[in-house]
Amino acid sequence: MAIDTPARIAILGTGPIGLEAALYARYLGYDVDLYERGKACEALSRWGHVRMFTPFGQIASPLGLAALKAQDPAWQSPEADALLTGHELAERYYLPLSHSDLLADSLHEQTRVVAVAREGLLPGELAGDEARRDHDFRLLLESSLADDHGRQRFATADAVIDATGTFNNSNCLGPGGLPAIGELAARAHFELGLPDVLSARREHFAGRNTLIVGDGCSAATNVIALAALASQVADTWVTWLTRGPDTPPIAPRSGDPFAERSRIVEQANRLAIDDANHVTHLGGTTVEAISWHQDLERFTVRLGGKHAGEAEFDRVIANVGYHADASIGAVLEVAKRSAAKLEAGLADYELPAVAPAELLTGEPDFYVLGAKSYGRDSRFLIARGLQQVRALFTIIGDREGLDLYATMRGLY
Repeated sequence: MAIDTPARIAILGTGPIGLEAALYARYLGYDVDLYERGKACEALSRWGHVRMFTPFGQIASPLGLAALKAQDPAWQSPEADALLTGHELAERYYLPLSHSDLLADSLHEQTRVVAVAREGLLPGELAGDEARRDHDFRLLLESSLADDHGRQRFATADAVIDATGTFNNSNCLGPGGLPAIGELAARAHFELGLPDVLSARREHFAGRNTLIVGDGCSAATNVIALAALASQVADTWVTWLTRGPDTPPIAPRSGDPFAERSRIVEQANRLAIDDANHVTHLGGTTVEAISWHQDLERFTVRLGGKHAGEAEFDRVIANVGYHADASIGAVLEVAKRSAAKLEAGLADYELPAVAPAELLTGEPDFYVLGAKSYGRDSRFLIARGLQQVRALFTIIGDREGLDLYATMRGLY
């Protein structure tokens, strides 16, 4: 059923897909509230020093390019084949987009969406009934602004798009997805994601012995950076822990079209077998227990598997994947879906058309886009998110052939 303009759409998160969804909605004439718990595009800063695998031409949408050119005729787009860092992508594309005339008045920074419910309905009421659409969404919002920190208020919306991503919570270090013994207590003292080892966090890692846990590209990126630091600073050591076999730590992707990703995998795999670079790889091994000793500023880690035993490390980086925060829609009729099931057997760089039915959550007019829609599956690409945005508005607008990207493509 169509949601006619001027309806109000609440969009949660100012990552790439949240911003692109808000832009698409504004072009169609919807009223938009774009909520961000921090500052616009803040999540990009967590890995801003890292270079993208995907060229800019596959990241920016025709609507985004058109909006920025209309805002400033002198604005220059990055080259289509440019591999930008996270910082460059934010500064040159997403931040200007968030502050453009189309989105600036819709943006609510430092506003956390605590939860979303249906106005006047208790959990489970009218389950599976389209009559739920007769009840507006009610959003509980919490401010983190200095002058009203913690202040809460309600807002309403006709539709909600959750694009909050998966970067708020990390998976656990322990075997089988469980926390390792002592992990929850030690968690505040180890790193997640991609710390800026060679610049902002250099002093934190220089001359230290660091344990990296994980077998994906994030782990590989950290191994490469720490190996470079070890070549510059004496007594910098890296132990790389993976569940898989000893070599290679990361299986190369056959036919991978992303040259930067292939380079990182190849370089990290080489470092794992070269004894001269201060990197030791332990395959077939898991973390069984971990404890943090505040007085020594050191971790004691008990390993299981092929290299079972106990060791001490100054730093720990967990690159074991992320999961989404499901609490926002906990009282809604939101079904848990698996992107792996939706796209079983597909290589992570294949982009079949998004069927609108894939976006239905079981809660009318509530949608989950972007990396969060993929759950624990890490194959999400921004280009895939743009396809989700296009498909979503064929549902919201009830127009099967609606495609603003095709309309605008080639004009800018």
